[in-house]
Amino acid sequence: MPRGAVTTAAVTAVLGVSALGGCGSAVDVAAAPSAQVAGCAAAAREWPGTVSGLERGEVPEAATAAAAWGDPAVVARCGVPAPGPTTAECLEVDGLGWIAAPLTDGTRFTSFGTEPAVEVLVPRRYAPEPLLLPAFTPAAKALPSNGLRCR
Repeated sequence: MPRGAVTTAAVTAVLGVSALGGCGSAVDVAAAPSAQVAGCAAAAREWPGTVSGLERGEVPEAATAAAAWGDPAVVARCGVPAPGPTTAECLEVDGLGWIAAPLTDGTRFTSFGTEPAVEVLVPRRYAPEPLLLPAFTPAAKALPSNGLRCR
């Protein structure tokens, strides 16, 4: 596997995602490691009601600062570790950086320059995946800056 490549299986193990929606069931998402920090509460208040026309679904109550939209689900979590300085491609969307990591069936985006970070998993079905990022900019911008920016 190339350096920086992430498989869906790896993301499933980290997130605890066992089913991405379907028939009204909740998306099984685990809270991120730092989901309890005050910044994530502020970020979660900024989750959008819809993402590119996809309705917001249910996630377990224990999935603090996480949300999901559509089927297959676009999943967002606040409280993942912030990426440090990197040579990875950084996309700037509405003044906020995002680091993309390919998945076997989509892309994982991690906010760059926030502490902690927001993680957004976008299934390939919604390609081009970066076009969904503007919906998450207000949530990520609610987090404290760590001074890092896209170059």
